[in-house]
Amino acid sequence: MNGDGPLHRLRREGRIVVVGASLAGLRAAETLRDEGFAGSLTLIGDEPYEPYDRPPLSKQVLLGMADADRTALPRRRALDATWRLGVAATGLDMAARRVRLADGDEVPYDRLLIATGVRARPWPREAEAALDGVICLRSRGDGAALARRLAEGPRRVLVIGAGFTGSEIASACRERGVAVTVAERGAAPLVGALGGVVGAVAAELQRAHGVDLRCGVMVTALEGDASGRVRAAQLSDGSTVEADVVVVSLGAQRNTDWLAGSGLGAGPRGIACDAGCRAFDIRGIVTDDIFAAGDVARCPHPLFGYQFLSLEHWGNAVSQARIAAHNMISESTDRLPHLAVPAFWSSQFGVSIKSVGVPTLGTEIVVPQGSLDGGGFVGVYGYQGRVVGAVSFDHARWLPFYEEQIEKAAPFPPPFPTLDRRPDAQRPRDADFPDPSVPTHGPTVTLSGYSPADRRMTFTPAH
Repeated sequence: MNGDGPLHRLRREGRIVVVGASLAGLRAAETLRDEGFAGSLTLIGDEPYEPYDRPPLSKQVLLGMADADRTALPRRRALDATWRLGVAATGLDMAARRVRLADGDEVPYDRLLIATGVRARPWPREAEAALDGVICLRSRGDGAALARRLAEGPRRVLVIGAGFTGSEIASACRERGVAVTVAERGAAPLVGALGGVVGAVAAELQRAHGVDLRCGVMVTALEGDASGRVRAAQLSDGSTVEADVVVVSLGAQRNTDWLAGSGLGAGPRGIACDAGCRAFDIRGIVTDDIFAAGDVARCPHPLFGYQFLSLEHWGNAVSQARIAAHNMISESTDRLPHLAVPAFWSSQFGVSIKSVGVPTLGTEIVVPQGSLDGGGFVGVYGYQGRVVGAVSFDHARWLPFYEEQIEKAAPFPPPFPTLDRRPDAQRPRDADFPDPSVPTHGPTVTLSGYSPADRRMTFTPAH
């Protein structure tokens, strides 16, 4: 049946519901209309705002260069959609094809896209989390609140967690002249995302800019004064840090709680999908009417041995949303896999950090361009003899080249004669990622499948 057959025309009609009115949800809705979907379209979001951009919240907003309420995402086209904002989805009835909402309403669908993203992991002790001055940065309101605190000139800010968001917050503090302490349970900043070799460079960068960086420690308690305002934190090494603002940056939790008991293959690691963004049910059988995209999705990536990847990347949310939307209204023969190479960027302490591929999959690293000692560099990650990722510190011009190597499954270490031929340039070393069973803050890619090379069972022939 060709792409203009009756089945395809049917898929352009009916009712599509998008749960999650943020970046992935908006771009998926626009793609549905771009590709000819003419049925009813409903977008459900738990925040009262129309879709807005989150990366500026830890960058420009904290520096006073942008207002949190002026971060709305640009619209590519009119949507002709029903918006249900400020009301969370609380349940899914797969048999009846209905989404239950917090206000008691139910929204029927023929096809459903789940793009509920992630939320900030809160401080685990509620009484301490409720202290005035303790902030998690995820929403527009969080960004505005933290920007106000920094503008007031606090004596010291404590950032708990040195992943990308925590490091960006620390950078904003120093740029505003605010004293900041960063506490990270791992061995270095960014270690969960980029490994210890690059993490050591990030640690030197922070200390060079006046950050009081404490690694290998945990915050064990937050203390408040008589008025209920945070005043200090106790650390696992016995030290005390006095601070009147505490930013909790302990990573993210995927917003799948509302799907408990639905029969969908969803849990703390996200929603399991196939390469075309179709969700699996709890029996491992793929659905044909429920799709997922963005931070909440957990999809096998063909470029990385079909490992299931959960990506907290802006670009991934956009590309995955477009693939999901296309497949929702296409016949099986016209559907596409999600093949985009992951990419990520950060700006902190005057350095532009960009990555392509999946550094966290790598076990080894080489530095073919630049130097870890300063002036910028490129680190290339290898796994089982092939290039799987690259990261640049102020050397982004090389990344398109390494993205191409990743797509080609090029050998590792890269054998190209045009590269810097310093004696150590081509000598791989352990990338020094932490034991995945030990929590760290800030990996932007989570590997949640099994390696095909990982032998977990042995078969003994019967006698």
